[in-house]
Amino acid sequence: MLKRRFNSLRRSAALLLAASLGLAMPAGPAAADPLPKAGGYPSQPLLLVSPFPPGGGNDLHMRLISNDLPALTGQPAVADNRGGAGGNIGTRYVAESKPDGYTLLLSQVSIMAVNPALYKAPGFDPLKSLVPVTQINAAPLALVVAPGSPIRSIADLRAQAQANPGKLTYATPGNGTLSHLVGVVLEKDGGISLTHVPYRGAGPALIDLMGGQVSLMITSTSSVAGHIQQGKLRAIAVTSPRRIGVFKGVPTLEEQGLKDMQYEDWYGVFAPAGTPPERVAYLNRAISQVLKSPAVSQKIIDAGGEVVAGTPEQLAAQLRQDIPRWGRVVKLSGAMID
Repeated sequence: MLKRRFNSLRRSAALLLAASLGLAMPAGPAAADPLPKAGGYPSQPLLLVSPFPPGGGNDLHMRLISNDLPALTGQPAVADNRGGAGGNIGTRYVAESKPDGYTLLLSQVSIMAVNPALYKAPGFDPLKSLVPVTQINAAPLALVVAPGSPIRSIADLRAQAQANPGKLTYATPGNGTLSHLVGVVLEKDGGISLTHVPYRGAGPALIDLMGGQVSLMITSTSSVAGHIQQGKLRAIAVTSPRRIGVFKGVPTLEEQGLKDMQYEDWYGVFAPAGTPPERVAYLNRAISQVLKSPAVSQKIIDAGGEVVAGTPEQLAAQLRQDIPRWGRVVKLSGAMID
């Protein structure tokens, strides 16, 4: 009796929160009919957790999914931001949640593959504490300069670094970020001497880049796509293995002679370890259908990425590949957070 009353209150609270955020039962992808339930699942609201504060790329992709998911599941999808400790707090919250398919994590490569090497005690094991549902997207990092910069290519960057030892600076959103680690690889493996200038987020770094205080910035494509389209910045390279979306005109690092320099950022959905496979499969179908809708796909492309919407097994394989790769770069950087 008490349990039923608690579940009823939990459902009511979730509905109220979803309504307050404008997320309750919106028109879904192409006004799709709900998917057939998996043994009665889902029968209550879904909670989607972003382990970062509102406003960033993780939050953006979480809300792209939570806005359209109700039309397919027949249940509200509540977006919940639980930031802190570089994403570890929200990730641990989901990892420790009941594995019933109602609490999901929207995560990214920096949390799942970088944090285990960067933090002494992240509070979760990416391969044991969570199970993959689907990869959302794949996106490169971009190397960008101010429009008046003489640097137009990696060859120019190398020449400027050699001509001005110790004076070429690169901005990133912070120490230990993917952007910082790619800069480390450019120095250690690419032989390009650069001085790192970490900022507290991409916004302040962009201001200083456009103001000429730093020579170069390495950041996510979603942070700079609009500035590039408006002519306020110029991209000289992307880190992906291929040219992607609105950055199709920008050459990759490998195309400019830097071998083994393929680094992609990605977002993905995970559930607590032990979640029934049939519920994971249901979530994969529903989220993949959202991601493949024309409106959502276009928003992901406009942010400089491409839709993946793969299987749980494909995301698991991607994660197993990324953990040792990014772990090596963390070691090269010497970064460590208690």
